[in-house]
Amino acid sequence: MADLIELGELVKNARKEQKLSQNELVRRSKVSRARIEALENGRISEIGFKNLMRVMNALGLDLRATQLNNNRPTLEDLREEGENASSLGRR
Repeated sequence: MADLIELGELVKNARKEQKLSQNELVRRSKVSRARIEALENGRISEIGFKNLMRVMNALGLDLRATQLNNNRPTLEDLREEGENASSLGRR
């Protein structure tokens, strides 16, 4: 599962992709601008599950529970490894 900093980056990127201002996200989510700004900039230690879900749902995002990874590579890890190998002329 992502940590709060990664979730903040996800929220910020989704908001920008949707061309929404922080003020519009505040209006949609009913979460304060100070909390959203702190989340997006990695300066929040706790936001609360309810507030996080309000922000994410306002952007069309959700959280999913999955089995613990146990340090197995993710799809992103494997893609990055393939890209690195490709750039070195290996495949």
